[in-house]
Amino acid sequence: MDVFACAGCGTELTAPVSRVALPVHTHHGGWEELHPPLMEPATYAVDPLPTGPPWRLWQEVGADEAARRGVFAPVYSVSFGARNRIVIAPGDSRSMTLIPDRCEGYCQGVDGRDGPNLACERCGRAVATRMDDCGMWQTVWVEPEAVVRRPSGLPAGPSPDWDDLGRAEHRVPPVEPDGSWSRRWEAAVGVALAHLVAVTEDRPVHLPAGPVAELLGHAVGRCLPTGPGARSLGLAGPGIHLPRPRPDVLLVPRHPRTGEPWRPPDDEGPVVPLDSGVWAYLAHPGEISPVPATGVLPEGVLRDDYPLPPRPWYPLTPHPRAFHDTLVRLPAVRTPRLRRFRDAYHGETD
Repeated sequence: MDVFACAGCGTELTAPVSRVALPVHTHHGGWEELHPPLMEPATYAVDPLPTGPPWRLWQEVGADEAARRGVFAPVYSVSFGARNRIVIAPGDSRSMTLIPDRCEGYCQGVDGRDGPNLACERCGRAVATRMDDCGMWQTVWVEPEAVVRRPSGLPAGPSPDWDDLGRAEHRVPPVEPDGSWSRRWEAAVGVALAHLVAVTEDRPVHLPAGPVAELLGHAVGRCLPTGPGARSLGLAGPGIHLPRPRPDVLLVPRHPRTGEPWRPPDDEGPVVPLDSGVWAYLAHPGEISPVPATGVLPEGVLRDDYPLPPRPWYPLTPHPRAFHDTLVRLPAVRTPRLRRFRDAYHGETD
């Protein structure tokens, strides 16, 4: 495990934390809602792309400079913030104090619009940004140039690996306790859909029967056409058999620690990466249709009136910003076919 310390005076600014993959829903929440912390306790992640202020308009930046910052299609503004910012849960921050004149927000918290709003308690150096306004996951973003990483001296627990995807606690249900669709699912579907559009180049896609078609069918139907020549999509990953023959595109999990997509051995075909918790639910949804039992029910046996999984009255819809922001960061968006798709998509949503 590691701790991050102030580069100016050496004060430890975080609890001991271990690195995991950056969640795909990091920058995509539900508007006018307060969210829980993005990161699990004692973990951190790194965003390799520029994030946060300062922002510059696309017209001022130009296509070449935007591409160097990971944006390959026109957007309103491009971030010129730091790369490799470190995100932790607010509860894992230590020895930081708010900078009062940098605590602007929209309505219910602070949104980081003025840059770092947390300073080292000891030397006053601006070191991080607290963000917790409505529509944002609660986070503390540590500036990479303001800190140094040190071993904590504590033994690290086992690193999350592919085996963790089979655990029931790793699965993320698609429905929140209040009966609405999971915000994490909405963002994950938006990100995966952008990758699907890119690898199929806006061609029809045939989904496999079962949870994939039931939960993702509406989202795919909104963005991709129907008709002949459809590409086949199959669910694949650790612990489940690879469909034969291999589908044209595989829907696979991201590694919970590195974020890299799973691939079958010696396979270079197209894959669409999906949030590992969302993938785990699709691959291992759990018991939903128990066999009726008679007499006294043994411990652990489910009743035959076991309720069906909850579903909102409206279909699961991808987070629009997650879809758009992911698509413009894929180099494939510059191809003529996807440029036409993007123009048509904007025409429908503007």
